[in-house]
Amino acid sequence: MQQIHVTRISALALAVAGALAFGGQAQASGFQLKESSVKAMGRAFAGSGSASGDASVVTANPAAMSTFKKNTLQADVTLIDLSADFTGGGFAAAGTPLQQPLSGGNGGNAGDQTPVPAISAIFPMGDSGVTLGAMVSAPFGLKTEYDAGWVGRYTAVKSEVKTMDLTMSAAFDFGSSVSFGLGLVYQRAEATLSKSIDFGSAVCGINIALCITPNPVAAPYGPQKNDGFIEVNGDDTGIGWIAGVHIHPNDQLAIGYSHRSEIGHDIVGTADFTVPANVSPLLAIGAPGQYVDTNAHATLATPAVDTISVTYGINDDWRLMGDVSFTQWSTLQSVVIDFPANPHQASASEEFKWTDTTYWSLGAEWDISDQFTLRGGYAEDQTPTHADTRTPRLPDGDRQWFSVGLTWTPSESWEINGGYTHIIVDDPAIQLTTPSVATSGSTLVGSYDSSVNLWGLSAQYRF
Repeated sequence: MQQIHVTRISALALAVAGALAFGGQAQASGFQLKESSVKAMGRAFAGSGSASGDASVVTANPAAMSTFKKNTLQADVTLIDLSADFTGGGFAAAGTPLQQPLSGGNGGNAGDQTPVPAISAIFPMGDSGVTLGAMVSAPFGLKTEYDAGWVGRYTAVKSEVKTMDLTMSAAFDFGSSVSFGLGLVYQRAEATLSKSIDFGSAVCGINIALCITPNPVAAPYGPQKNDGFIEVNGDDTGIGWIAGVHIHPNDQLAIGYSHRSEIGHDIVGTADFTVPANVSPLLAIGAPGQYVDTNAHATLATPAVDTISVTYGINDDWRLMGDVSFTQWSTLQSVVIDFPANPHQASASEEFKWTDTTYWSLGAEWDISDQFTLRGGYAEDQTPTHADTRTPRLPDGDRQWFSVGLTWTPSESWEINGGYTHIIVDDPAIQLTTPSVATSGSTLVGSYDSSVNLWGLSAQYRF
């Protein structure tokens, strides 16, 4: 019998790598979520760290909290409506004499409707020049899920991420035109990932006779004939920080700069395998100790982000805003996975090779009256991914944002905001043309027709 080459890089390795990398298509590039403010979303997040009156600056730029003169509570919720439709195909047992086209459909709409909440509070400390703030937000995550048995099932079925940040910030303004801010970030992340495993191809590697007797069609084993399944769950907590400066030389101009640090994660996860009954005895011979429920471990860091924001008041009724953000996605080159609870499972690495990205936006606000403010914005967002390493877990592409928003101020204490954004995603291509044990020896080539709609509503109370 021929020993199959699964001892070094297994299906478990890919599954854990995907979970640890927080796979799942978010509305911003990579797996980033920007939905911390409906008001800022209405102008495509232009002026996110320089504009006044938005309590989300607790995380966007803590130095800008110094512009608040009253205690402020703010609650935001944004519904992300993601659409991602795949067209393409590939081969099972690619590069072997038993190579055959992948069966199954295109997976349906891999997107979903996901609400993203955020709650923030700002408290000026009298005349001390110190302002304190706190915020709960979700900076990374989202979900993609395909129909069972789809053509890319050996690469991805479900990817779901839930993250939560608790940020505590302070701003310091001692009467000059410059204020400073610092924040401490506590982040918790949870991920669930699943995919199918082509155990039929693995059996062919153990004993080819089982896949060709009496012939490849009638044989009890073979590519796509003996599918199993794996689901991985992982979680961790990490600590990071935010620092910012807010320059306000006059009532018309405000400039903000903020830096969000990397947040290191030491991920611990579990992998649950489903193996067909007629395959288990063969794996015990050809791959002893593998494809059994086990623990896994890896380390990685979510990226640092630098943002420059500008707000300029043309007159009492009109304001122009701009933002430029640099995200250091290049820190995600690969993820190395260890299996401390299973000595039979060697460490494995999943390559990502992401690059740094730039997000820029322009926006404007118009005070129609004392009670109503209209806003709009446009943005462009680069993807850190590449076609040859991109997977269906994160079918990401360059993006264009078109945003509008409205504020209603019924009293001096209350403010209600609504916003809508339509995001056009350049058709992401998948070109996984090299067969890999990590994808059950399959290849996958195709493209996505993707778009995102964001609907937001928020309320702010000042006292």
